[in-house]
Amino acid sequence: MGLFGNAHPIDPAAAQQDYVRLLGHGEQVHAAYLLVRDTILFTDRRLIFVDKQGITGKKVEYHSIPYRSITHFAVETAGTFDLDAELKIWISGNSVPMQKTFTKGVDIYEVQAILTQFVAR
Repeated sequence: MGLFGNAHPIDPAAAQQDYVRLLGHGEQVHAAYLLVRDTILFTDRRLIFVDKQGITGKKVEYHSIPYRSITHFAVETAGTFDLDAELKIWISGNSVPMQKTFTKGVDIYEVQAILTQFVAR
């Protein structure tokens, strides 16, 4: 698990089981990333941010973004001194992007390919 809040991949099948109550009929998790206590799910219909709040993490906010609401996105690869990759997503109606940081172990090109696959529909 990342020590500084950086995401790393988790098994999509495990995420499918863990978050089955959030998913619509037939909705499938294609990729999932754990960010200390939070989770990012890429389904075939939407992007879901699971934000555990408070000290205990019992209060949880589920932020669902249909891919059609994503106006554009950017990925920044890890560098020599900056070992983390970043994902920025602009959502229709918001001028400030949502931003998530991934550890160097995450293939940011894979994350970009997943978004491209679903946003381009």
